[in-house]
Amino acid sequence: MNPVAFTVFGIDVRWYGILIAAGMLIGIFMTYKRAPKFGIDPERIIDAGLFVIPAAIIGARFWYVVFNWDMYQGDIMKILNVRMGGLAFHGGLIFALITAALLCRKWSVNPWNLMDLAMPAVALGQAVGRWGNYINKEAYGVATNLPWAIEVNGEMVHPTFLYESIWCLLLCILLIKISPDRKFTGQITLLYGILYSLERFFVEGLRIDSLYFMGFRTAQLVSLAAIIACSAVYYIKKKKL
Repeated sequence: MNPVAFTVFGIDVRWYGILIAAGMLIGIFMTYKRAPKFGIDPERIIDAGLFVIPAAIIGARFWYVVFNWDMYQGDIMKILNVRMGGLAFHGGLIFALITAALLCRKWSVNPWNLMDLAMPAVALGQAVGRWGNYINKEAYGVATNLPWAIEVNGEMVHPTFLYESIWCLLLCILLIKISPDRKFTGQITLLYGILYSLERFFVEGLRIDSLYFMGFRTAQLVSLAAIIACSAVYYIKKKKL
């Protein structure tokens, strides 16, 4: 599939950007519609989106560039060019959560409650956005002869983007289903952290384009830390009931 969707005034508009943007907009819309069920003014969601989305993009690019510094050092234009890919989800999520927490403090909103509202939408946005990796021919896995393998550069490989897309879609459905019966604020957020990180840890092991830190796959280190931290907080919060 051609990674360029169309061209406007000589500028190529790529499917990667369209799908990432679509995932974010769908997430904002879903969060906006569900906000009253969490006692949150829907207009706050629009306000938050104006800050959280840019923060997520900056964080995702920052994370990717930091762990690929040899490729980008000394070339500021290359660092700023995200149209060819090069966004790391963990960096985007961390920057987005920090921004959301700061907004919650300013607005006197419970950050756990806002995150519980948003996490199903985050998972859905991931499910949509991962298809941008497919079109860009990136974020795929090692060679395999499994019947659902895809061909990349003449080789049959694991469609790791698809594994994550399906998992995140199912995760979104699960989190929405249990949201009305959550036992404590933060439960949905912590379950997202545990379940997404569990999938990412194993799927990351199949990818050939992982970012590395001191010889270890960065995403696996972050996922392992998230599983431990979220599980610990979940246990503490549940015990206080």
